[in-house]
Amino acid sequence: MTALRSALADYLGMRRALGYKLRRTEKLLLQFVDYIETAGADHISTDLALNWARLPASADVSWWSGRLTVARKFATFVNTLDPKSEVPPADLLPARKSRRAVPFLYSDSDIAALVEAAQIFPSPLRVLTCQTWIQLLAVTGMRVGEAIRLDRKDLDFEAGVLTVWMSKFGKSRELPLHPSTVDALRIYLRKRDQLCPNPSAPSLFISSAGTRLLYCNVNWDFIRLVRRAGLMPRSKDCRPRIHDLRHTFAVRTIIDAYQTHANAGARLSLLSTYLGHVHPGHTYWYLSAAPELLGLAGQRLERSLENR
Repeated sequence: MTALRSALADYLGMRRALGYKLRRTEKLLLQFVDYIETAGADHISTDLALNWARLPASADVSWWSGRLTVARKFATFVNTLDPKSEVPPADLLPARKSRRAVPFLYSDSDIAALVEAAQIFPSPLRVLTCQTWIQLLAVTGMRVGEAIRLDRKDLDFEAGVLTVWMSKFGKSRELPLHPSTVDALRIYLRKRDQLCPNPSAPSLFISSAGTRLLYCNVNWDFIRLVRRAGLMPRSKDCRPRIHDLRHTFAVRTIIDAYQTHANAGARLSLLSTYLGHVHPGHTYWYLSAAPELLGLAGQRLERSLENR
């Protein structure tokens, strides 16, 4: 193993110990090290990093900038071990300022339309699985990757609890489920077992082949369902995305607190834990783009001021 490959293993190990998964980063950095070694170099240089980052030549500058950022972070680590390795300047390939997408908040009819649209798939198991994970994401706010990684043993029917293991930043959590959700999952598993008695994976959700679902396939299925359901973008920055089921859950949870005159601050703290956020501050973004929620907050403020 070369010194650079050894440094890469240490770098990935260190960052993963902090909770980062780094699947894409590892893939890119392996390519980066291959590029350096193919060039016959023993150290990272700014020129090599820049030339590698600008591949392919037809890509957008934001793609190049992202690749250089990955290489630069690794180079910073390597430089502490090998001063001959250079760290590319941060402004070498400035990226365009990106705008964060505006969450697409789904209505009950939108979700029902997505569930109904799953009938387009030819496999009964695929239809059943797709309908179930859509509804589970909608009522729990789980991340897509978390739902895919669930194993059957993670569902405790007696306690009505779903356990999410080692998710983002290495956090695990238990999600209490509504009895109707538990019943729906019980029905799913019973029908699933009839359609696929001997799956090859222990996962809760399985493909038509009995294997664990892949994120790319789940996302592609969702895009097809959005088109089939006729859900249209509300603006250039507000398009239906699978992750917005999580945003919708978060907003509805706080709206319910306002409508039932519950303590919204306390509900926010519970919501943050339920979503698996490290800090409640990370939950605020999920709530910032909902006019209905802002309206309810404003009404509560007005009542409070009147009472004073």
